[in-house]
Amino acid sequence: MPIHRVLTDKELSRREFVRTSGLLGLMVYGGGVLVGCKQESYTPFETIIENDIMVDMRDGVRLATDVYFPAKSNKRIGKAFPVILERTPYGKHLPVVSEVTAADTTTYKDRAEVAAFFVSEGYIVVYQDCRGRYNSEGEYVKYLSDPNDGFDTCEWILKQPWCNGKIGTMGLSYAAHNQASLASAGAPGVVAMWLDSGGFSNSYQGGIRQGGAFELKQVTWAIRNGPKDPEALKDPVVQAIFKNMDVKGWFKKMPWQPGNSPLTAVPEYEDYVFEQWRHGDFDDYWKQPGIYAQGYYDKFPNAAQVHMSGWYDPYPRTAIDNYLGMKKLGKGPLKLIIGPWMHGRRSFTYAGDVDFGSQATLDANLSPDYLTARLRWFDQWMKGNNNGTKEEPEVAVFVMGGGSGRKNAEGRLDHGGKWRFAKQWPIPEAQELKLYLNSRGGLESDLAADNRPLSFTYDPDHPVPSVGGNITSGAPIMEGGAFDQVESERFFGSESEGRKLSDRSDVLSFQTESLERDIEVTGHILANLWVSSNCVDTDFTMKLVDVYPPSEDYPNGFAMNITDGILRCRYRDSWERPTLMTPGEVYPITIEPFPSSNLFRKGHRVRLDISSSNFPHFDLNFNTGEPEGMATTKKVAANTVYMTPEQPSHIVLPVIPFGD
Repeated sequence: MPIHRVLTDKELSRREFVRTSGLLGLMVYGGGVLVGCKQESYTPFETIIENDIMVDMRDGVRLATDVYFPAKSNKRIGKAFPVILERTPYGKHLPVVSEVTAADTTTYKDRAEVAAFFVSEGYIVVYQDCRGRYNSEGEYVKYLSDPNDGFDTCEWILKQPWCNGKIGTMGLSYAAHNQASLASAGAPGVVAMWLDSGGFSNSYQGGIRQGGAFELKQVTWAIRNGPKDPEALKDPVVQAIFKNMDVKGWFKKMPWQPGNSPLTAVPEYEDYVFEQWRHGDFDDYWKQPGIYAQGYYDKFPNAAQVHMSGWYDPYPRTAIDNYLGMKKLGKGPLKLIIGPWMHGRRSFTYAGDVDFGSQATLDANLSPDYLTARLRWFDQWMKGNNNGTKEEPEVAVFVMGGGSGRKNAEGRLDHGGKWRFAKQWPIPEAQELKLYLNSRGGLESDLAADNRPLSFTYDPDHPVPSVGGNITSGAPIMEGGAFDQVESERFFGSESEGRKLSDRSDVLSFQTESLERDIEVTGHILANLWVSSNCVDTDFTMKLVDVYPPSEDYPNGFAMNITDGILRCRYRDSWERPTLMTPGEVYPITIEPFPSSNLFRKGHRVRLDISSSNFPHFDLNFNTGEPEGMATTKKVAANTVYMTPEQPSHIVLPVIPFGD
C-alpha cells in the first residue's frame, strides 16, 4: 500500500532563496559575471509524499514510484500542476551525491529535499525506480527497457487528475539516459528537459564503446552496482564475494570469459557487460532506443531542452550531438552548457589535480545554484514565466586556461579559465589549424620533407596507464580529470613511479616549440595518421596535452591532459563492416577525441601523444584479431606512424582567432 506522509522540517531543510529575474549582465570571455536578482515575498507550498505507488507497464511489470504533492496545512492542494519526472536506478529514496552547492560540496541533498524545492514552487515531482532496481518489479536490463518504461510512465502521469498535461524531465547520468530514452520512444506530454551528463546520442561512440574499443567503466559500474540488485542484496554469499573482491587483481589477469569474471556472482550484470563487449560491430544492437538517440531524433518531443556536460565527463560528445541533432530538426528551444567538470561536479572548481578558478562552477556564474538553474528553465517553459531565460545565450562553454600556473592552497595547478558564450556550436569563428608530426618529435605547421617513420612496441601485458581523462564510475581502478601525465601509484598499471608517460618506449610524443602567443582551441579535434602494424589488428590512441614549462612549483613542468581518443584498426574504414589489417601495409586512420576547449598560453607547448593503449579506460587489444570480448591469446605488436609528404600524419585543431 502507498504510504502518505508530510515531509518533516528536516527533510525540507529549505532556506528562503533568492528568486532570479534573469541575468542582467552576461559573462564574456575576458570578463566577469553580474547576476541580477530581486527578492520576492511569497509563501511556498508544503510537501506531502505518496510512497511506492506501483505503476503498471505495458507488460504487467510494476514500477515503484514516489509522488510529491503541493500542500497547505498538511492537506494536498486539489488542483492540477505541471509535473517533473526523474527515473533512476540508484534508489529514489537515497541521497544524490551530485546534488550539492559550491558553498557546501560535502552535504548531499536527498531526493526528498530536491523534490520539496520544486514542490514549494508549484510543481508535482515524480521519482521512479527503474525496472528490477530497489522496489520496482521485473528483471533489470540496463538501458534497453527504459524507452518503453519511460513512455508508459509519462502516459500514466498524464492520466492523473493532478497533472495539468505538462511534464518536465531532469536527472544526471543514467537519469539523463532515461530522459533521452523516453524521448526516443516519443513519450507524450514532455515540454521541458534538463539532460545533465548523459542521454546517449550514440553509445557506440561514447559511454559504452568509443572508436571501436570498449569502455571498462561499464565493468566497474557493474562491480559497484551489481551487489545492490534486489536479489543480490538478499544473498549473503554474493555480498561477501564483492566485499572481499580484489578488483585490481582481476584487472591484472585479462582476458576474462563469462563464468570467470569479477561479475560472475551477479549473472544479469555479467550478461549485459559481455553482450556490450562482444557486440563490436555497429549493428542493430547499437541502434536501439535507449542507447542511440541519434536514430530517433525525429520522435523527440518539441520540448525546451538543456544539454549539459563537462570536458572531463564521459558525455560532452553526447551533449553536443544531441544539441546539434535537435538544432537541425528545428526542435527546442535549446541550450548547450559544457564546463570544465568531471561527472556531475558542476559545483566544483577542479577536476583531478587541476583547478579552474572561481568562474568554473555553475553556481554563482551561470545561476545562483543548480536548483535555481533548473527551476528557472522549468518556470519559463512549463509555466510561461518570462524570467529572462529566453534572452540568455544558447551556448555556454568554459575555456580552460589562463590561470597563474602556480600550485594553489589545495595543492592543485591553477589553470584558470573563463566562460565563452555563443549563439551556436561549433563556434562560427573557429579556424582549422593543421600541425604535422615529424620524426624529430616536433609538431609544426609545415610538413618536413625528410621525415622517417617512427615505431614502438605495444605489449598488452604492459599497457600505458590511464592518467585521468573522461572517466566516471571507475573506482577503485581509474580516476577521471586533469593530471600531470606521469606514472604514479595513484594510477592503476603504473610501473615506474614518477616516469613521464612521454618517456615510455611505447609512447610517441610530438610537441610544438614554446608558443609565441596564446592559442585558444575550442571545438572538434581530429588526429589523421598513417600507420602500420605487424599484427592483423591493434589500437592507436591519441592524447592532446598542454605542456607547462618548468617553474618553482613544478620543477619538471606539468603536462596536462586536455582530451584523448582511440581507434581499433579493424574499424578504420567502417564501423559496420570491420576488416583486419595486412601486416606491414600502411593505412590512413582518423582518431576523433571528445571535443574540448583550452587556452594554450604563451610559453606553453601543444603536445600530441600517440600510443596503442589507454588502460583501464579502454579494454586491451590483444593484437590477434579475435572477436571482440572473446580473446584467448595475446601478441606483442610492433606499430609504426608515418610522416612523409605522401603520408602526412597531422592533428587538426579548431582555433579561435584573437579579438573574437
